[in-house]
Amino acid sequence: MSVIVAEPGLSNVSVAHTEIGDVRGEEGFYQYRQYNAVSLARYRTFEEVWFLFVHGRLPEAYELDRFVNEVRSLRTIGDDLMSVIRVVAATGGGRRPLIGLRTVLSSLAELEGMAPLWDADPDTRVRHALRVCAVTPTILAALHRISNGDEPVPARDDLDTAAHWLHTITGEVPTPEHARAVEQYLIATIDHGFNASTFTARVIASTGADLVSAVCGAVGAFSGPLHGGAPDRALDSLDEIALTGGAEAATEWARGQMAAGARIMGFGHAVYRTVDPRSELLRDIAIGLGGDTVDLAVEVERAVVSELARSHPDRPLYANVEFYAGVVMDRCGIPRTMFTPTFTMSRVVGWCANILEQAQSRKIIRPRATYVGPEVVELVS
Repeated sequence: MSVIVAEPGLSNVSVAHTEIGDVRGEEGFYQYRQYNAVSLARYRTFEEVWFLFVHGRLPEAYELDRFVNEVRSLRTIGDDLMSVIRVVAATGGGRRPLIGLRTVLSSLAELEGMAPLWDADPDTRVRHALRVCAVTPTILAALHRISNGDEPVPARDDLDTAAHWLHTITGEVPTPEHARAVEQYLIATIDHGFNASTFTARVIASTGADLVSAVCGAVGAFSGPLHGGAPDRALDSLDEIALTGGAEAATEWARGQMAAGARIMGFGHAVYRTVDPRSELLRDIAIGLGGDTVDLAVEVERAVVSELARSHPDRPLYANVEFYAGVVMDRCGIPRTMFTPTFTMSRVVGWCANILEQAQSRKIIRPRATYVGPEVVELVS
């Protein structure tokens, strides 16, 4: 059997068929199921899109009401799991929330007896997925608050996902403007093709392991600064530019970064060869929120994109989702340490949809590697 040698990073290699979504990098377009993802973020609620990922279609009004009530009831953390959260937070898991999340979710799987995907029927898999998606924000917020010396905010059943997230972090019910801004961000980041974390989740799911194991693997991949760990770093860059002279200093700052061989966080994307549609959406949201940081971000984006085009005329680079994500979250009161956790609580819905789809296959993902080491040396006695 001939071996196909893939490009580094599996670039441009299709490894599966999926009905969940698609990313068309040359066009600057991505979709969830049969819908334009940006349109869903502009006009639908998070719960409607969550339903779409679970059931493959948008809900009728009565179905949405039932779904909302179901997922709100799954947010609650019992005493046993809260005890685990307190231990994890006390040992540093709250300061690195994604590490803490992996530990707590592993305990959840044991406490609630989540069987391997191989042994679970489809309804049980969906039930486990809804529980993991619903409780993840509660876990992350509790880890954050305990590590900062505050008590966790009890889960409520009268707030939508985005408003509940802001409430559990800050202890205050957010304004409708801030809740909607965060909700649109969450919708826009649920899924994005076979990125590193989603592929990791599907590889683990293909072994028949339990759903939480696949989610934890995805969280580990997502924590890397080249993947989900970039929104706070992009905002750090804006702070640095502000201290060195504001928007007027952006061009020189970008030149300095490139001369030093440093990556400019918040710009460029592995798939998009044109404008990232998520960045356009988030720019509009940020401008609607207003503020000095937003004004600076718009000017810096313009200056950095211009400089990148000058330096790389063969491949212009544009702002990606992380650049304005940090700006929006900051304006809505989310602390920087919780930027990537916020991204995680939306992406877990996409991971679980991919895990459920992968679980329908009974074949393990098992690629090969091309050996390039020394020739074999025979040992003699």
